Amino acid sequence: MDIQIDISDTVLETERLLLRPWQAYDLHDFYEYASVDGVGEMAGWAHHQSIFETKKILDSFISQKNVFAIVFKENNKVIGSLGFHPSWANGEPEYLNLRQKEIGYVLSKEYWSRGLMTEAVKKVIEYCFQSLELDAVTVGHFKNNDMSRRVIEKCGFIFVNESKYYAKQLDKYFDDMRYILINHR
Repeated sequence: MDIQIDISDTVLETERLLLRPWQAYDLHDFYEYASVDGVGEMAGWAHHQSIFETKKILDSFISQKNVFAIVFKENNKVIGSLGFHPSWANGEPEYLNLRQKEIGYVLSKEYWSRGLMTEAVKKVIEYCFQSLELDAVTVGHFKNNDMSRRVIEKCGFIFVNESKYYAKQLDKYFDDMRYILINHR
């Protein structure tokens, strides 16, 4: 079952990262990584063509209160996002009664392959299970996105099935690999 999550008063900290609500002053950091070809496309959205497009999306992140800005503590720069979405498992009979959310994430290409997203996802899982008392967290990745697959596996998610995902912004179907992590309290 889908639940509402409001992260507007939440800050999570790891060794190298802060996960916090987005702020209007994050616009240029957001545009810097979201405008790079290949970053958004790995998550099903086209890289940003203008700062005006980025501002519109930033405003939605701020108003919806369900997406963390990922800040690299070393330089205090926003380098990605990690958000909560309705889970694919809400439509699966065996998972219908679980309090669950799906997570989705993106990271600046400049920071790939440093273990930063694994660090962020592990902290968010802890938050989901301990603070939000969720029963499950789900996640997915496009079949050809090995970097996301590695993050998902390192965080302990269990593969459930493969499906087709239609990325509206890209007008394209992707093979989508779906995973779940159950809170065994």
